[in-house]
Amino acid sequence: MKKTARLWRIIGVAVLATSVVFGGSSLSPSWAVPSYPTWAEVQAAKKNVTKKKELIARFNTILAEQAKAEDKLTNAALILGEKYNQAKQALTIVAQKVATLQAQADVANAQANAAKTRLAQIASQMYRSGASGSGVSLFLQAGQADNLLYQLGTKDRLAKQNDTIYRKAVEKQRYAQAVTDQLNVAKVDMANKAKAAKALFDQAAGAANDLANKIAANKSAQSTFYKQLAVLQKTSADLERRRAEGIAAENRQNNGNQNSVLDAPSLYHVDNADPVVVDKVLRFARAQIGDTYVFGAAGMTYWDCSGLTMRTYSSVGIYISWHSVVAQFRMAAQKHQLVPMKDRQPGDLIFYSRSGAFDGDKYHIAIYSGGNRMIEAPRPGAYVREVPMRWGELFPYAARPSA
Repeated sequence: MKKTARLWRIIGVAVLATSVVFGGSSLSPSWAVPSYPTWAEVQAAKKNVTKKKELIARFNTILAEQAKAEDKLTNAALILGEKYNQAKQALTIVAQKVATLQAQADVANAQANAAKTRLAQIASQMYRSGASGSGVSLFLQAGQADNLLYQLGTKDRLAKQNDTIYRKAVEKQRYAQAVTDQLNVAKVDMANKAKAAKALFDQAAGAANDLANKIAANKSAQSTFYKQLAVLQKTSADLERRRAEGIAAENRQNNGNQNSVLDAPSLYHVDNADPVVVDKVLRFARAQIGDTYVFGAAGMTYWDCSGLTMRTYSSVGIYISWHSVVAQFRMAAQKHQLVPMKDRQPGDLIFYSRSGAFDGDKYHIAIYSGGNRMIEAPRPGAYVREVPMRWGELFPYAARPSA
């Protein structure tokens, strides 16, 4: 599994790097953004206040459409990434089962072979003794060989002993065969799960590639937009870039109903977050800001969303379950750590889901850092960051592992 994780990180980085270089030539026709403003239009708009406002609004519309397209691809990539993580864990579990059964089968087969060897030795001894019964006499004490009754009793005991050895040998053989059969079934199951994990890996890598290509195409166009906006508004390209990112973030936050997320009822009593633990959690998470997102990664240079939360809480000695958004949510539910979003506190885990069911698939997880902000490993092509919370598809309960 370590090799699989390393391969996943390598492919994740390679996909992003390749997309940046070749992204423009592999885009789907549906990704085409119509009617980019030209420099001639910018120069003309500079001389007319109305045209300038219209062109700025046009830039903002295009940037918002790009952000919307990226978000759609991001959700698809995150969902596939989470499915891959679950398939990878299922493969780990069955691989552990195969290892256990293999060890049991090795011991059982060794015992069965030893029992067969013992039977062969007895059969050989009986063959050599022939009808004279000389083999039996080996079991007699000196001076008692002429005692017929003693001989008969010894022969009877020898027959019973051989019968017991035979039955035990058969039992060992049957047990060894049963364990071997279970092992063979588990190996087939492991092969099937490995195939399923590989298929999901390929799908997630493809989704990451699509997203990276889209981002590369958008960034290429945006580098020109920001310069054009800077000319129109007499600012800098960097300031316009930051402005556009702020507009996109605001659009995402507005793509949901905050009130509907905050009215969930309490399920049970949960203690307040431990401030000492929360401080360490937030310092660890913030130390990763700027690191690259890669599917299936859990530090210390590359992360995905559940890898970041898992390692962050592991750094303070708290196990929140394995590398999976769904698993981390379920463990919090089992430990009665869920609190309504209206009662969230810094250090709590927040979840995103496209399902209305309580136990429905959760595709993204982040760490609430206070002040309606969160720390997250957001998506392929992006970096660990601390940003304003987004309300669209936000699950109405947070988890508090520090309670």
